[in-house]
Amino acid sequence: MTFSWPWALLSVLVIPLIYAIRWWARRRRRRAAVRVTSIALVRTALPGRTRWTRVIPPALLVAGLALLAVGAARPQASVPVPQTSATILLALDTSGSMCSTDVDPNRLTAAKKAAAEFIESQRGGPRIGLVTFAGTAGLLVPPTDDTDALIKALDDLTTYRGTAIGQAMLTSIDAISDLDPSVPPTGATPTGEAREGYASAAIVVLTDGANTQGVDPQTAAQEAAARRLRVFTIGFGTTNPSPMVCDNSQFDGWGGWGRGRGGFDRGGRNIRLIDEPALKRIAQTTGGSYHRAENADQLQNALASLPGSFTVVRQQVDVAAGFAAGGAVLITAALSLSLWWNRPRTPLRGATGIPSR
Repeated sequence: MTFSWPWALLSVLVIPLIYAIRWWARRRRRRAAVRVTSIALVRTALPGRTRWTRVIPPALLVAGLALLAVGAARPQASVPVPQTSATILLALDTSGSMCSTDVDPNRLTAAKKAAAEFIESQRGGPRIGLVTFAGTAGLLVPPTDDTDALIKALDDLTTYRGTAIGQAMLTSIDAISDLDPSVPPTGATPTGEAREGYASAAIVVLTDGANTQGVDPQTAAQEAAARRLRVFTIGFGTTNPSPMVCDNSQFDGWGGWGRGRGGFDRGGRNIRLIDEPALKRIAQTTGGSYHRAENADQLQNALASLPGSFTVVRQQVDVAAGFAAGGAVLITAALSLSLWWNRPRTPLRGATGIPSR
């Protein structure tokens, strides 16, 4: 918690000042002698006092004054606020290894389903764009809030040879730059102006392998970091060799199966491993995070956990009104209880030795 007017906290010194004046007044008070005809009458008229009735009102008063002093300093609290203007670039690996059947029915189908559920869950929220990458990378759908168009585009994903993770990141940066002038495109030199926090856009890279061609992923990560863009990486699939099965709509005739090349054994099984160290370095360099998913459920959970990292920002909110209201309630309660517990009692006839008529 921070304070806009921290010097106003000095007003809390009014509390010991009040107690000092009270102590001084009691020292100066002169005792007056009053003649009474009946001690019982005086005792009956005096209010009943217990230890709690003497302690509670002053305690409430002190707490109320303290809250008012804090409120006068204009406290501000950091609270999470949804940011609907955020932009998410979802970069999906469409290399041939995505036909691996270690995830039922294959990695590509499971990834498409998880991406569709993720996009649907963000309906009405941030803009989402789709980038696909294999031997090269391309912008499939520019960032948009048209959820239906994004989901429909996923149906047309086709596998190709190669894995260009670095190029996918650069393509995502350019797509963000087209929407946000504060983000320079690739090839442009970011300004040296220092800015706090991150940009209101992020890149999510989902891959099942390692970079095989194009720009080095770490070079692309440095480009993203220079633009305050976080990159969240997801490694998808298992380490178990598995048959490669894609239907006709997912296969583009890139070949290479059964030749012992490109990460496949001679039985046409995928043996390529995820380059987790590289994906972790990308996330660390850009301020993002790395997630591992070995099945469809884990992939859905990984995607579902991401929006809170870049669609919710923390803002300073003035909470002085709450402290002032709390202080007023406590002071009112202190005065009310003090008046109630110190009200004079009305003696009953005959109870004090006064004869009844």
